[in-house]
Amino acid sequence: MPRPKSKAELLSQSQKNFQKLNDFIDTFSPEQQQAEFPPGTLNRNIRDVLGHLHEWHLMMHHWHEVGMAGSKPDIPAKGYTWKTTPELNREIWKKYNTTELAKVRKLLDQSYQQIQSLIEQHSDEELFEKKRYKWTGSTSLGAYLISASSSHYDWALKLIKKCKKG
Repeated sequence: MPRPKSKAELLSQSQKNFQKLNDFIDTFSPEQQQAEFPPGTLNRNIRDVLGHLHEWHLMMHHWHEVGMAGSKPDIPAKGYTWKTTPELNREIWKKYNTTELAKVRKLLDQSYQQIQSLIEQHSDEELFEKKRYKWTGSTSLGAYLISASSSHYDWALKLIKKCKKG
């Protein structure tokens, strides 16, 4: 699927990929949804993957809020750099690894709606013009939103498919 280049494409691809992910998860019985993945991944089950997505939604929302207010957000998070995202992802895993899958799914649905609303607030130019906002650096707001939504859902779907084959 080509990378979105407009607000309409971003909303559509985000919705489609989110739906595909949820539809795939729903093909499994409740027991299968709870089952552990084979060893070798940080995210040990579907709940972990969905908790990861939810937390990245929250971070994206926070970056947007801080950045649009004229400040520089800590990206990806306070005390972390892009090079240390594996450590950040381990902290995210710890945060959700005892939460019930049903609760994580509810949280993810809520944060997904927040991201969709955030996309809705902006025009094509605001989303896809590079260097428009100081806080997004040399890239566009849309690039951040693609990473936090449509492409992240695609990553999650591929990971779950791969782990459920094993």
